[in-house]
Amino acid sequence: MVGTMAKIDDSVKKKVPELRFPGFTDDWEERKLKDVTERVRSNDGRMDLPTLTMSASSGWLDQKDRFSGDISGKEKKNYTLLKKGELSYNHGNSKLAKYGVVFSLTNYEEALVPRVYHSFKALENTSADFIEYMFSTKLPDRELGKLISSGARMDGLLNINYDDFMNIHISIPNYEEQILMSAFFRKLDENIALHQRKLDLLKEQKKGYLQKMFPKNGEKVPELRFAGFADDWEERKLGDIGDTFTGLTGKTKEDFGHGSAKFVTYVNVFQNPIATLDQLDAVEIDEKQNQVQKGDVFFTTSSETPEEVGMSSVWTYDTKNVYLNSFTFGYRPRVSFDLNYMASMLRSPSIRKKITFLAQGISRYNISKTKMLEIEIPAPNLSEQKKIGSFFKLLDDTIALHQRKLDLLKEQKKGFLQKMFV
Repeated sequence: MVGTMAKIDDSVKKKVPELRFPGFTDDWEERKLKDVTERVRSNDGRMDLPTLTMSASSGWLDQKDRFSGDISGKEKKNYTLLKKGELSYNHGNSKLAKYGVVFSLTNYEEALVPRVYHSFKALENTSADFIEYMFSTKLPDRELGKLISSGARMDGLLNINYDDFMNIHISIPNYEEQILMSAFFRKLDENIALHQRKLDLLKEQKKGYLQKMFPKNGEKVPELRFAGFADDWEERKLGDIGDTFTGLTGKTKEDFGHGSAKFVTYVNVFQNPIATLDQLDAVEIDEKQNQVQKGDVFFTTSSETPEEVGMSSVWTYDTKNVYLNSFTFGYRPRVSFDLNYMASMLRSPSIRKKITFLAQGISRYNISKTKMLEIEIPAPNLSEQKKIGSFFKLLDDTIALHQRKLDLLKEQKKGFLQKMFV
């Protein structure tokens, strides 16, 4: 479908989009939002309808799913009854949407939505979906930005009243073109949602395998095991089979960002069970610092929540002049482990539970190296480790592939939104 779109000459770019479906040549019209929409307010007293909230990243969500319960309370009787195809503008400020978001109701026939949202419906010859996508281009943000009188209110909403919102200008093509564009973007959204579901499912499956393929505390064997292995697993104290080392020391802010050496960043350790070469930063070569070696494990030392302390990352590369950031410590095993096994095992629920238990603090949680070395880890024989390690490596590669596909689709959508609207 995209291949058949026509690219428009730059000279007429102002009144028509850069990318357009063939057969459409008319200029887009500039209209005020109030010329093509009508206000929707109040309700008919039915309080048993789904009660929704709006998120910049996910659109309409049932309050029960978002907040683990209906949070409307007494205010519910003042909620707006929104019907399928009608729209709301949530003028809440968020990282994703500085000037709020507009969504059309597509996944419910009818629902109750907060009265503080500006709710409205598209008039004849105007597509609600087109209006939603037009707002997602962020093109109206310039005008919305000018309407804000005093930043966010106490309730986090921007000071944009309904009448001012309705007076913003939008560019709009004829109805037939609106419908084609809306269908194109809905299809794209469905594809993105499908890939997101596949990715979420894979991540859930991995979670399940991490629970079942390592022994639970006190047990000698895991619940799920490859055929041909029957021996009990050993428990080894980290301190008995390896030693710790420190990250960069004696550095100031000025020492970073230049130099021919690299260091593994905190985020790299925190995010990745196996450290990546993409998240290394520059630093000068310094013989006094500990260089990392293949087989090393890194642990974060502090975090805002106990659940995020002591996150592990395994280094699998033979690279010279690479150091470790100062907010983590290194661990170097003296015995041989399969590195993929090590990466998955240290992130398994049973080990994470042991590490979390050691976290200490009030507003920020820390973990001591000494205490970490007392943790016992499960160690089957090397051939079983290799089997388990390969299994999780394949699973991680599949997850990464799906993540790349999803990111690419989102980037494509972003590109189309930029080029198909005025």
